[in-house]
Amino acid sequence: MASLLTDPLFETCGRGPPPIKDYYHFFVTKSEIIWRWWKISPRMVDRQTKPGEVKESLSDFLEDADLQREVRVVFGDRVLEYTKALCEGHYNYLDRLSDSLLLRIINFLELEDVVQLAWTSHKFQQLCESEEFWERAMRRRCCSISDEVASLANEIGWRTVFFTNKLHLTEQALHWWQQDSVAQRCVAGFPGVVGDSWGS
Repeated sequence: MASLLTDPLFETCGRGPPPIKDYYHFFVTKSEIIWRWWKISPRMVDRQTKPGEVKESLSDFLEDADLQREVRVVFGDRVLEYTKALCEGHYNYLDRLSDSLLLRIINFLELEDVVQLAWTSHKFQQLCESEEFWERAMRRRCCSISDEVASLANEIGWRTVFFTNKLHLTEQALHWWQQDSVAQRCVAGFPGVVGDSWGS
């Protein structure tokens, strides 16, 4: 399965923490790590300094305490531990999946599990709290959604609508229609715009 992974396995770049002003670029591929840096200084003598580069095999990087220390100083412990895990062959395949595919998978979970998943990483928190997820969750769990409810959801948020009971949602939709100067629409047919599976 590892053969399906594409290079680079990991890549990050940025300026070092103060007082360091140099710029760094760090790659991890399936066969080596590449550490590059650019000297940034107002001193004329430093402007002639060429960019630096170190290339090492994954096994050599795991033994290189000095380079690991540099990575930790510039990018922090979390990046260092993650890249060491990659060098040891511990791949997080979920990180390689697209957001759209992850959202499809997450939508098969129970809501209680989605809440727990959101605590596992910043990426999953963003996905689990995204409007796209809550729209999919509502459409999957409801028999039908009227255009009026969809418009309201786009206005106030799909998550808000998901957790709003039918009666309160009817009042909100009516208020929204009036503010939108469409009060002439018949609201008599609004109850039941979503199926009975959507509990109040």
